Amino acid sequence: MTTFSTAPVPDDPDAAPLRPGRKLGPISATVGSAHRAWLEPTRERYLASGHTLSYLSTRIPLAKSKLSELLRGVGHYPRWEVIHRLAEELDIPGWPLHRLWIQAAMEAGKSRDWVTRSANGNIAFAPSRPPLEHGALRSIAEEGYLRYAGAFLSNEARNAAVEDTFAILWLSFGNALSSPDIRRYAWEILRATVKAKADHRDRRPVLVEAAFDTVALREQASAEGAVAQLAESMELFAAVSRLPDTQLDVMVLRRLCGFIPEKVSDLLGIPLASVRSAERHAERFLEETVELSHHTGGTNP
Repeated sequence: MTTFSTAPVPDDPDAAPLRPGRKLGPISATVGSAHRAWLEPTRERYLASGHTLSYLSTRIPLAKSKLSELLRGVGHYPRWEVIHRLAEELDIPGWPLHRLWIQAAMEAGKSRDWVTRSANGNIAFAPSRPPLEHGALRSIAEEGYLRYAGAFLSNEARNAAVEDTFAILWLSFGNALSSPDIRRYAWEILRATVKAKADHRDRRPVLVEAAFDTVALREQASAEGAVAQLAESMELFAAVSRLPDTQLDVMVLRRLCGFIPEKVSDLLGIPLASVRSAERHAERFLEETVELSHHTGGTNP
């Protein structure tokens, strides 16, 4: 199993430099998932910097009150020109921030023309590479991430979700290194990113499209057999989508992606024993659920 080193955790990791003035308010509940993806690490970088809004307003062409709104996700979606200047002051890597900013602009209904104009020429970044451990994790985990995301998303959305995951991980890499396990930290980003992009039923991600690509379905010799297998697969995947997060992840990686338990453990950043326990509990739930569905004429419990 591949392991990654972790940075020492400070005595009080929640402590932030004291600064004069009113405390920054929370992120607005109306902020979308794509906007939150870059806003949260940007706020964390600001809170850790020791800078005040008054100081930043002298460096960035934005009033103190507008900076406060920007960092809470209130008001109009910010132009890249402003975000670029803020990133320079807070030493935030430009490429991942720009990618996530564009995604959120699209989510906010902005046009491609607005995205281009809002940069005002400020789209160039100083040459930079992600941290070495970020690159090491990506080289090992990317294939697994793509296959997991592909169980929920189309190819284009799958690729975007994985690219967004590594961008968010880069922006928050200090937190990742101080977490108990960088693999677990990264996986939780992936799961949240995939969920945000997936179709949902009863607030759970839908796996139905994966039914069209099962080995059992491809091996059916007759159209009648294929239809029967498809119906069974769709019923099973609907039940899988109701599993708790870890059990869902394990079943997707084991049964849809075909990974061995050791690889699943490595991707999720959890002990091998936890993978096997999650799989046993999931299998028991699925057996009981599908069997009950058959006895009740196809209705869910």
